[in-house]
Amino acid sequence: MSPPLTLPIEGMTCASCSARLEKVLRQLPGVHAATVNLATETASLEGDADLAAACDAVARAGFRVPQDSLSLAIGGMTCASCSTRLEKALGHAPGVLAAEVNLATEQATLRVVRGTSVAALVAAVERAGFRATVPDPAATASAPPASSRAGWHVVLALLLSLPLVLPMLLTLFGVHFMLPGWLQLALATPVQFWLGARFYRAGWKALAAGSGNMDLLVAVGTSAAWGLSAYLLLTAPGSHLYFEASAMVISLVLLGKWLEARAKRQTTEAIRALHALRPTTARVRTDGVDRDLPIAALRVGDQLVVRPGERIAADALVIEGTGSVDESLLTGETLPVEKQPGDTLTGGAINAHGVLVARVTAVGAETALARIIRLVEDAQTKKAPIQRLVDRVSAVFVPVVMMIALATFVGGWLAGGGAETAILNAVAVLVIACPCALGLATPTAIMAGTGVAARHGILIRDAEALERAHRVDTVVFDKTGTLTEGSPRVVACMGTDGDADAVLARAARLQAGSEHPLARAVLAEAEARGLGGAPAHAVQALPGRGLSGELDGERWHMGNRRLMQEHGIATEALDTRAMEAAGHSLAWLAHGATLAGVIAFGDALKPAARAAVARLQARGIETVLLTGDHQGAADATARALGIGRVRADVLPEGKAAEIAMLQAEGRVVAMVGDGVNDAPALAAADVGIAMGGGTDVATHTAGITLMRGDPMRVADALDISRLTHAKIRQNLFWALIYNVIGIPLAAFGFLSPVIAGAAMAFSSVSVVSNALLLKRWRPEPSARDGYAG
Repeated sequence: MSPPLTLPIEGMTCASCSARLEKVLRQLPGVHAATVNLATETASLEGDADLAAACDAVARAGFRVPQDSLSLAIGGMTCASCSTRLEKALGHAPGVLAAEVNLATEQATLRVVRGTSVAALVAAVERAGFRATVPDPAATASAPPASSRAGWHVVLALLLSLPLVLPMLLTLFGVHFMLPGWLQLALATPVQFWLGARFYRAGWKALAAGSGNMDLLVAVGTSAAWGLSAYLLLTAPGSHLYFEASAMVISLVLLGKWLEARAKRQTTEAIRALHALRPTTARVRTDGVDRDLPIAALRVGDQLVVRPGERIAADALVIEGTGSVDESLLTGETLPVEKQPGDTLTGGAINAHGVLVARVTAVGAETALARIIRLVEDAQTKKAPIQRLVDRVSAVFVPVVMMIALATFVGGWLAGGGAETAILNAVAVLVIACPCALGLATPTAIMAGTGVAARHGILIRDAEALERAHRVDTVVFDKTGTLTEGSPRVVACMGTDGDADAVLARAARLQAGSEHPLARAVLAEAEARGLGGAPAHAVQALPGRGLSGELDGERWHMGNRRLMQEHGIATEALDTRAMEAAGHSLAWLAHGATLAGVIAFGDALKPAARAAVARLQARGIETVLLTGDHQGAADATARALGIGRVRADVLPEGKAAEIAMLQAEGRVVAMVGDGVNDAPALAAADVGIAMGGGTDVATHTAGITLMRGDPMRVADALDISRLTHAKIRQNLFWALIYNVIGIPLAAFGFLSPVIAGAAMAFSSVSVVSNALLLKRWRPEPSARDGYAG
């Protein structure tokens, strides 16, 4: 019987809670006894309880098992079979709810029960035959180049192997000579057992764990060739020897692994570039004195002084000075952005000119740069859905290849080809089979794709969003702040009694203290006209409709036509047809059942909005406008942008239903928005795309975040998704075709072990190199970059 399973529990408040939870846990399959301790907030289960099932049962009972996410840096993996084996081993480790192992990043990402011992997880990794350490964030910024020791091993292996291959090459020019057998043995043995020792070590660990990997294939194959040659040297002097096959295969595989490591390092350049944006010191002004402090000593509220050419140390708000800030590495914005008091600064950006004094608003892990780094790292370590299929293939790949090699040997011998030929054909089968290319095909493309996207201000949350985005055929846009500037202004005001100023003054009193964009527009216009008054009392926000409050003892309502209809207030007393035809948003003001007036708001379209819509339509993607604004304003915006399908007067909770209706038509839908009211639709869509400058709720809900509020970047996000998915398909195709064609050719004797080893060594390199072609991708220029279309 398994040892007792102990779980931390959150949410219990009394003895009845613990009793109820005990009752639920005792009903789990395999549980013989369950004890819940209210004082220590733990549950102990005896028997063969499943951890995930126990956590689900706790959640159904109304409580929580606190969980944490952690990463481990893994050493010693060489192919997809290794990552699959380790993932399985970690999945069975105590306290682990989910485990993902990424071969390309050499990282394991775990979801564990809080309190799970990291030492126990490291021990589980070591039992599986690998090495594990907790990654050091500081080390990521300066990742070492490919091991110089590995490079020297490649050089030595090639120097020792080339004399063995030289006679074979000279025969092409009519020169025939053979090295003495003892010299061939002397050259091949250090390559086989010293420089190739890594294959024996890793292969043995795989065998000890009841599995196989690429190292086992190489070790068995080359050992067979070396052993056959040594046997012939001792028993049949003068026979042809095959030391060149064993030595050259090991040399070429070592070379391939070294090149692969160098190429894989290039796929993580985006992460290192982001880490490099972090300055190490900050100039802080205290009591009028400037002094340099370590970045770790910076606190929220400190005053930063940023001189021209210096990197901004943390997120901050400008309180003094003006300047231009280069945010290109963070947002993809090619031109410096002018900053003045009241503007925000993002840590990691460079002050191009002017001295800025700013108050720190976020430090450490809470800065925008830190969140961007986490987002990109998470995306690069997560597995795409297609990778699950690859993992299942990799799990059986090595055993199947071993059986094919055995069948090749037995079949060749029985067919009368002789033991030597049969052994060489089996060796060729073993060394040409490459699970590495299969394992690297998907993660390297995802790393390269998400990395280059991040460099251009497109943050992709996970591989699943990347994989879904390539199938999008419908893009739904929110209006305000997405296609418009999101800075409305009052353009007209009318009162039923002809007193427009009175309408505006009451509206300003109702909106006092609000941060809503329309409220800011009302307050700004009232201040410009010199209107004021005491703020309203008992103000109540009415989501998707407006607000109400008390003014001078009367209840007033301000909002859209739906709010007026709810209170039985007729709006026909004011002629607003011209306002609606111009696309203005309307806010009505009323008290009791009496209409008092209406305010019209104008919000300019973003310069690139029309080009962005046209670009999507040129790709065969349908565009839809989804807004809470009235039908007239929505239709005017749609006409200006060339959008044919409009959904107006939609409440926030209704936006998700509209998305579901489109999906019911068989469409793959991307939703583009920037506000809290867009969050349900962003979550309901197949792909949620949040615009830069939007609310935290929107960016946390979306699968893709655009750091610039430029709608042209929507098409760019879909483009990089399609290109990345195409690279994944290309890589998987070539990895599979290579094995499907190469293994039969080797089995029937059409490939020598040397050629097979060279092909295997460079298959992984070709997959990684193909993925690296994504780094050449550049987004199309937008209107603000000089786009004229």
